[in-house]
Amino acid sequence: MNLIIFGIAGIIAVTIGIVVFIILRPSIRADMGGKVLIFIGFFLLPIAAIAVGTSAQMERSKKTESCKACHVMEPYVQSLYIDSKEYVPAFHFQNNLVPKDKACYTCHTTYTIFGDVTSKMRGVRHLYLYYGGMVPEQIKILRPYENRECLHCHNGARSFEENPVHIGIRENLQSNAFSCLGCHNKIHDVANLANLNLWKEGGK
Repeated sequence: MNLIIFGIAGIIAVTIGIVVFIILRPSIRADMGGKVLIFIGFFLLPIAAIAVGTSAQMERSKKTESCKACHVMEPYVQSLYIDSKEYVPAFHFQNNLVPKDKACYTCHTTYTIFGDVTSKMRGVRHLYLYYGGMVPEQIKILRPYENRECLHCHNGARSFEENPVHIGIRENLQSNAFSCLGCHNKIHDVANLANLNLWKEGGK
């Protein structure tokens, strides 16, 4: 990440240098070389800086810490530490069934060909609500959680495939006719977070 930041800073510095050079040497604008320099300084380099910066921010937004940065989401990240196997996000997080540094992203990305794009668009909407002061008192998921987001990891897993309960309803799970949340219904439970024991990572 630091290399990306230095790269963006470098592009910006070069752009500023070119702009200053063009301002101080207006005669350069007359020949073809000068016009090419203007095109690079005023168009190509700013586009490159925006592209690299956007890519870096998109990658950063996948981080669990990025979600935690919005104080309204802090309880949801904290719920990953609920000390109980019954809580689905906590169990997955604490047992490395999802990458800890991308826990939120792993389970809340729509796993389709445009999954990243649609997830980021929802994220932009969340930012708009957050910084616009329009955060609802009770946060709800925008649409029903689909089994697809569970099955992209669990499909093919022995623990899933050989579970007697799953065998009888597998087709209904795969078609989303029966929600995984019908049985695995203890999720974040932030309303009761204060009354729940939290796991301390590393015994700290």
